[in-house]
Amino acid sequence: MILAHLRWPEVEALDRETTVLIPTGSIEQHGPHLPLVTDTRLVTAVAEAVERRTELLLTPTLWLGCSAHHLGFAGSLTASFPGYGMALESVVRSLVPHGFRRFYVLNGHGGNDSPNDVALRTLKAEFPNLVLGGSGYYAFVEEAVRTGMTGPQKELRHADEAEASLMLHVAPELVRLEDAHDDGLVPEPEVRGIVEPFDALTERGAFGYPSHATAEKGAAIFEAAVAGVVAELEAFRSYVLRGRSAMMP
Repeated sequence: MILAHLRWPEVEALDRETTVLIPTGSIEQHGPHLPLVTDTRLVTAVAEAVERRTELLLTPTLWLGCSAHHLGFAGSLTASFPGYGMALESVVRSLVPHGFRRFYVLNGHGGNDSPNDVALRTLKAEFPNLVLGGSGYYAFVEEAVRTGMTGPQKELRHADEAEASLMLHVAPELVRLEDAHDDGLVPEPEVRGIVEPFDALTERGAFGYPSHATAEKGAAIFEAAVAGVVAELEAFRSYVLRGRSAMMP
């Protein structure tokens, strides 16, 4: 069920144990070959495919993500961390008074990972009886990427072979693969957790080997993402609260 397509009496009639799925994306640069909407388009496509396969209530995608590290490239947009958190929390706070209690955030942009976690933990502290969870769709595609990529890089990074392949599958009309450049950049030396803006790391705003991208590879990655999220949400649907919070009104 797609929330934006329903009328309010239809929402009122829903089972309050229905999982509410909230996709989160971004509008930010993805090199010269992929559009600014890449993260939002991909997570929305995955979420819509998941909605067709399992019972849930799908909200519109939050498209303004935490992308300050991309502002060195023209066109990138960002929310502040507090502003982003408030927007995400507000979706949940709007539905809680109507009795909904299961919320899962499906992320499509790495810069949202930490803010999503903070928002969910904030909500859990305020509403102990809520069942809350979240993950990036990319958490479910590691094996598909590792075995399917033909370039030297075997993980999903930014505007690389894997992400370009996904876009060739989902929205090929928005891809300009002829403008892609393979860079294979890695930090030297590699430091875990280093914080740098993207324009300090790459001149073109992309990592990896997008010239190897194909729609066929993208279809395989996409299917892995959808299947993984469906399985995750089925487990989430049956999760039962334990401990003191389960006994609270």
